[in-house]
Amino acid sequence: MQAPAGRELNEARLLRALGVRQLATTIFNYTVGSGIFVLPALAVARLGAAAPLAYLICMVVMGLVLLCLAEAGSRVSVTGGVYAYVETALGPFVGFIAGAVLFFVGLFGGAAVAVLFARTVIAMLGLAWSGWYMSLILSVVALFTVINVRGVRNSARAMEFITVAKIAPLIGFVVIGCAFVQRSNLAWQQLPSVSNVLATAGLVIFAFTGIESALAPSGEVRAPWRTVPRAAFLALGAATALYLAIQWVALGIEGTRLGAETVTPLAQAAGVFSGAPGRTLMIVAATISMLGYLSANILSTPRSIFAYARDGFLPAALCAVHERYRTPHVAIIVHGCLIAALALTGTYERLAIFSNLNAFVLYMLCAIAVMALRARDVHSDGAPFRIPGGPLVPLAALAANAWLMYATAARADLFGLGIILALALLLYAARRWRLRQASRAA
Repeated sequence: MQAPAGRELNEARLLRALGVRQLATTIFNYTVGSGIFVLPALAVARLGAAAPLAYLICMVVMGLVLLCLAEAGSRVSVTGGVYAYVETALGPFVGFIAGAVLFFVGLFGGAAVAVLFARTVIAMLGLAWSGWYMSLILSVVALFTVINVRGVRNSARAMEFITVAKIAPLIGFVVIGCAFVQRSNLAWQQLPSVSNVLATAGLVIFAFTGIESALAPSGEVRAPWRTVPRAAFLALGAATALYLAIQWVALGIEGTRLGAETVTPLAQAAGVFSGAPGRTLMIVAATISMLGYLSANILSTPRSIFAYARDGFLPAALCAVHERYRTPHVAIIVHGCLIAALALTGTYERLAIFSNLNAFVLYMLCAIAVMALRARDVHSDGAPFRIPGGPLVPLAALAANAWLMYATAARADLFGLGIILALALLLYAARRWRLRQASRAA
């Protein structure tokens, strides 16, 4: 879609500073956020020793999605990520829907992690004052809003530091914990039903999502036709291997008891073989990991707001670029305020599930968009990445996400998703009406 006069200039002013390492770090921080520290317990509570089944399903589904995102990202290089991919492939109407869904994936995901961050810190420090919950959420969101306003390079450096700080305890947990795994804890008592496995996978996939939002700063990526596929495969491959290892070790140490600890399950497992110091270290690592997720979220999701404003769907002020820092500062500040407000009114599990439902819709639209982009041979400067197998992978991604969405969604969740889509349609119709009125006046 052609942006209103003047707004497309802001796209050109963005600094292309993200290479493979920086983009892979952003994706990794988005993926390895809070989920891996909490969701192993929720998976065990639902499936018992068969919990790894949910992770395997997520791994297959996200592998299919990753291939679609990698090809689309190598073909379309403007800010907006999946919004831009879908709009380029399927037109402004469907692209607008994708943009709305992308924004809510990031918004609800960021709010869910902000909630868990506050809960974890309160539990770790034994804080009694009820005002700590609000203070922690507001403080951490404000911190990363300021960091991101001050430049995309600052954000990338902060995430690289956080990645090192949080990955070391997780690797240590796997390496040392292997010696304390009891095979009896890994034995299945019974085979869970397919519906239960799928419903659990629909929740656990929150630990795998994030790449769709992490690709939103496409306009700030160097050589996207090469950088996007390499960074995506590198980040998601590393995250998947880490997830499976952590789930196996935690289950092997704690058994089904793991399902009873819903705030700090990995810390509980670490405490078995390393006592209080190990437990504290894992809680600190979880807190750092959540900070990494929030940093990546507040870097990436505001670019969806920027892209909407650039294309005339939102006020022009939201696509403003800071004169000194060359960042979409107004969009970043607005997003930070929305995350804080939503986090103060929601719970982790419901926010995570609703974020997942929006992600399923987005992944299905991306799968369709890839086939359209390929048919029209859309590409930027370099040769695009191409998924082998023709349409098989996009069609499989479409079917898998529809299947998980059906197995996961409650009626209330679908109602909420319907409200979001209805509001997006109203906003789109309002913009068309304004354009029509302007053309008549001219």
